[in-house]
Amino acid sequence: MSDVSLAQHEEGALRYPLTRIPEPGELMEAAPGIYWVRMPLPFQLNHINLWLIEEDDGWTLVDTGVATDEVKTLWREIFANSLKGKPITRVIVTHLHPDHVGLAGWITRKFGVELHMSRTDFLMCRSLVLDTGREAPQEALDFYRGAGMGERGLESYKKRFGGFGSHVSRLPDVFRRLKENDELQIGGRNWRVVIGSGHAPEHVCLYSEEAKILISGDQVLPRISSNVSVHPTEAHDNPLQDWIDSCHRLRANLPDDVLVLPAHNEPFYGLHARLTQLIAGHEDGLSKLHDMLAEPKRAIDVFPALFKRKIGPEVFFMATGESLAHLNCLIGRKAATVTRNEKGVDWYQRA
Repeated sequence: MSDVSLAQHEEGALRYPLTRIPEPGELMEAAPGIYWVRMPLPFQLNHINLWLIEEDDGWTLVDTGVATDEVKTLWREIFANSLKGKPITRVIVTHLHPDHVGLAGWITRKFGVELHMSRTDFLMCRSLVLDTGREAPQEALDFYRGAGMGERGLESYKKRFGGFGSHVSRLPDVFRRLKENDELQIGGRNWRVVIGSGHAPEHVCLYSEEAKILISGDQVLPRISSNVSVHPTEAHDNPLQDWIDSCHRLRANLPDDVLVLPAHNEPFYGLHARLTQLIAGHEDGLSKLHDMLAEPKRAIDVFPALFKRKIGPEVFFMATGESLAHLNCLIGRKAATVTRNEKGVDWYQRA
């Protein structure tokens, strides 16, 4: 889920062609045959954009919303009143986070259709759901202790652990894999799968050259920067370098004149400008972090280098994960080192 916002953007570099935002549960045509549905989220980021593409015999749905009774009720109203009597015939999920995959199992079972998703994100989602009801493992507690959290923070983590599955309906046991450069026929158009990484391990975007449209999920957002975090399961991972590399690759391989349909905020033009802003925002954060590491710091000490606002409890774990992503990126670039002391706390310093 997004967002602890890092990258700023120049408003004039992006253009927002649609003059209003759909009400929850309303279908609004964003492009010929492509409808924008905006669903509520029970998080600080309070909405997600979902996309319905009309076909002759039904509808392809891209992303599903989170598994709450409120969102299910809104979907039931749409199914009954807004789909011209045609069913959902395919569900595509961009990545594993609950606001995107949360109702995938519920909707695929309801209509007897297949889930299309990248392999890595499908399997990781299933793995995270299995944490429901488990106690937080010692390795995860050691991970957050290493980041500098005290007993109060560790107790909070114990209470939070396993919460991922509470927002995800039971996933299908089978799925259809999506991978880079796969081609899908949706709504009479050819769509190419474009994969990004960093925010999620294998994030699916959909690009139609004919329609000049990119359904970007969380890979490119216009007003906020998607969270890029290190988690206990892969403590030494470098997702921020993956993210920066993905942004460079998307900018090189996709044209600038596409209408971007993002998962949060509004549809926009200005893909290349936004990708440039996202790269620059993280590189600026890395530079400020490198300066701060003139003296040893813990992960929870470096928030001021990366975030412009005060980090409260509602985003503390997300901010810690993002700080660790930047620290690991500096280590990967051989610009910083880390030493664990006798109390199990990691101290970072520039190389």
